[in-house]
Amino acid sequence: MRGPATGAGTSESCRTEWVGADVPGTRQTMLKRALWQGLIAGTAGGVVMTLGEKIEQAVTGRPGSHVPARVLQRLTGMPERPGTQPLPVNWAMHYGQAALLGVLRSVMAQAGLRGPVASAKFTVVRLTNDQILENATGVGAPPPTWPRTELVVDVLHKAVYAFTTGAVADALAARSGPGPGQRHAAVRPGRHAHVGPLPRRHAYGA
Repeated sequence: MRGPATGAGTSESCRTEWVGADVPGTRQTMLKRALWQGLIAGTAGGVVMTLGEKIEQAVTGRPGSHVPARVLQRLTGMPERPGTQPLPVNWAMHYGQAALLGVLRSVMAQAGLRGPVASAKFTVVRLTNDQILENATGVGAPPPTWPRTELVVDVLHKAVYAFTTGAVADALAARSGPGPGQRHAAVRPGRHAHVGPLPRRHAYGA
């Protein structure tokens, strides 16, 4: 049962249609778009984040991080070595992670979760993903134990990634029109309690 939300008014016909047969292929099409669009958006976010990191490092003198390579080595069982890690391994984890997480942001955009608020939520997802992998492999430590300057820099760069990825994902998703959530909200603009969902045949623009 739905709680307070924005959307269409409640009616028995609406409830009946909502639990009826789905429109063939609509969700599958949406998810297929999310896959390729998300890989593009995530890669774009990774490139912009890297450029921002290089500019910041030129100003602050902070050395490059080899944490991505070390995490990938431990996840895959690759041999480790002290000091500087192989650049291809570092890039594989850095950009691979950026591209794959972009798919999630694209799913959000396809569903209708777009704009700065959605990208702010995605920033938390990106930070959480990094910390789970880094801490689970023993490569990283919990953020509260970091020097505050390092923590601020990391959050800033991940936000750049998330908002860039979000902007690209939103723009690509917009070419297919509003998502199901946006179609729901457009029926009765504003906030309304005890409202029913869209009929299934309308959720994807049918």
